Amino acid sequence: MQTAYFQSPLGNIKIKGDGNGVTSISILDTKEEISAPVPEVLQHAVNELQDYFKLKRNHFTFKIQPKGTEFQLKVWQELTQIPFGKTISYLELSKKLGDPKAIRAVASANGKNPLWIVIPCHRVIGTDGSLTGYAGGLWRKKWLLEHENPSNQQLLF
Repeated sequence: MQTAYFQSPLGNIKIKGDGNGVTSISILDTKEEISAPVPEVLQHAVNELQDYFKLKRNHFTFKIQPKGTEFQLKVWQELTQIPFGKTISYLELSKKLGDPKAIRAVASANGKNPLWIVIPCHRVIGTDGSLTGYAGGLWRKKWLLEHENPSNQQLLF
């Protein structure tokens, strides 16, 4: 298993994986030494994530290998179907998975997502449109949603 650290506008990112794919991507609140060079097995993923932050990419092509329960994997797969720049509610996600009463289980699986940004758990919001629960902090969730769907209106002040 290889590990790399790189900078993003939201803090340092830690990425782990091997020849079978990336197993985890997480945001850190601590400063880690930036990897130089990035391990070859992770270079493609790091490049795509850096392009995402530069608004040059809205989907990812590198191989992923998330580890989780059968239910978590099902939730994470459904999360990958949320289009770039769009959001859905936990209730909508539960309905898509076939059980509208499974909101808490879906939210729990969402919170255990090991592949930050790539499996876009930040695109799931409350039924009332509120930003709810985000392991990286609600300020990061807000930033990601605004990054993916920037307002065309300029601020006057």
